[in-house]
Amino acid sequence: MELAIIVLNWNAATDTIRCIHTISTWRRLRPIIWVVDNGSTDNGAEIIYQECPYVHLIRSETNLGFAGGNNLGISQAIAVAKAPILLLNNDALIAEEDAAQLLDTLQTVPHIGFVGPLLLDAEDRKQLLAAGGRNPVFHHHSHIRKLNPGEPIREVEYVVGTVLLARPEVFQQVGLLDEDYFFSMEVADLCMRARRQGYISVVDTRAHAYHALGRSSRLRETLHTYYIIRNRFLFISKFYSGPLKLLLRGFWTLYSLALGTKLVLSGKPATAQAVRLGLLDGLCGRFGGQNERVLACVIHPSSNQAQT
Repeated sequence: MELAIIVLNWNAATDTIRCIHTISTWRRLRPIIWVVDNGSTDNGAEIIYQECPYVHLIRSETNLGFAGGNNLGISQAIAVAKAPILLLNNDALIAEEDAAQLLDTLQTVPHIGFVGPLLLDAEDRKQLLAAGGRNPVFHHHSHIRKLNPGEPIREVEYVVGTVLLARPEVFQQVGLLDEDYFFSMEVADLCMRARRQGYISVVDTRAHAYHALGRSSRLRETLHTYYIIRNRFLFISKFYSGPLKLLLRGFWTLYSLALGTKLVLSGKPATAQAVRLGLLDGLCGRFGGQNERVLACVIHPSSNQAQT
């Protein structure tokens, strides 16, 4: 079966090479691997090129975020072939039989646009991280973390982007990931747009994948927090209007203010500052990549006025 796999690399060549080597052991699928180096500053692209010369390496001069980086790979993969596209985090693991199960499901039901596996913690393989996701502006925690009895194929509002298999024609009809998000909620946005074109998103509970959360934990209290807070406002502005839009903006404003206060009282000023910046940028409509600015503000709080 044909399959294109897209892996992003950003200053984590060791993880990316490990991920590539795992895929390279597959025998039934033999996918085409696209690696997008997302503006790494550690010579990671050259290391990957030397260690894995058989992959298609795309180099970006700047960090385009999850959305922009994957869009580079998706565009190239679609231009070469019309094979299904698997987005795979470099710190995630999926076995060949599980990837094959996702492919079988995608090809069996024509109106499935996206399919994902059960996503489990790589360190504790009994811990469910996500069985798909729910609307992120209607839920505080949008990942579905409880698996109820039922059919193996479950419709969800979005598939988590850590491991996501997509029908290539969906991108041609609906468009690519919205790069204004940069990181977080861009997949929920894509699945929402696809649903309006008649494509559903599902999780196949027979397929499992594993995510090593610890490798990105140092960013979760700052950058991840900033984008999660900010991007809810972008999602609201794109999909809602009238009184509901005002209600959602008001709710997430109050939530962010309360969270920021709680974090200050808990002795986490850097995370509190990330929340504050996310709220201000969300309300003001400042989207796209803000990594350098956010990190400068949370590491050097005295520079906040100049940065904001």
